[in-house]
Amino acid sequence: MKSISANLTDKQWEIIEKIIEPQERRRKHSLREIINGLMYMLITGCQWRLLPGHFAPWQTVYYYFRKWKLEGVLEQLTDYLVGVVRRFSGRAENPSLGIIDSRSVGTSHHADPSCKGIDGNKKVKGRKQHIVVDSLGLPLAIDVHPANVHDSKGAMGVIAKMRGKQPKLKKIIADGGYRGELGEKVRKRFGWEFEVVLRSDNHSNEFRPAHKRWVVERSFSWLENFRRLTTDYEFLAESSVAIVQLAFIRIMLNKII
Repeated sequence: MKSISANLTDKQWEIIEKIIEPQERRRKHSLREIINGLMYMLITGCQWRLLPGHFAPWQTVYYYFRKWKLEGVLEQLTDYLVGVVRRFSGRAENPSLGIIDSRSVGTSHHADPSCKGIDGNKKVKGRKQHIVVDSLGLPLAIDVHPANVHDSKGAMGVIAKMRGKQPKLKKIIADGGYRGELGEKVRKRFGWEFEVVLRSDNHSNEFRPAHKRWVVERSFSWLENFRRLTTDYEFLAESSVAIVQLAFIRIMLNKII
């Protein structure tokens, strides 16, 4: 196998192998080869049809991407790695705090028109990536919706994805864009405290990061290292979610090994 920076190391593959391939069997193209092809696409931003020939055929790589997306394998792997990284960092496996935020990303002309909009504040035509992360910046939930949906409206979708998965979660922190009735809705529906943290009115020249909110902003900065995410090229929003999951999978594997 040709060695390039996108390929997983032996130790990284060992960590995820049992989830990706619970029942080992003979294949024309190994699942590790498929994963390496996905990572190459993610990091370089290349089109499916332009995957280099030393990977599995692009049709095969795309087939498994779609299969793992629809079967929830990528979500399962993301959740699993969050626990692994937290234990590796000396933290409890299940977090008690979540931080929520979003960013708008432009879409290509291939994207489904029914899931696009214009973010008037950011002047971006496309989709909005909504995430909830723990205190380490690891993803607890990921959602994608039209960019014109206000944060306070789109938040319930991503928060709902944590239901039944975060038994020790107590509080979610957000910025001023989430003010209003959202906090009360979250408390009534899920039983979690929802705190809006506003920036300080202190106009001094000293830089002070907003309490805890910088964590989720750092998570978004991690995603900028993947060229496939600089523009949303996916036709379906659910595929966009899967691409973000893949990016966090790579980020977390790099933190362990």
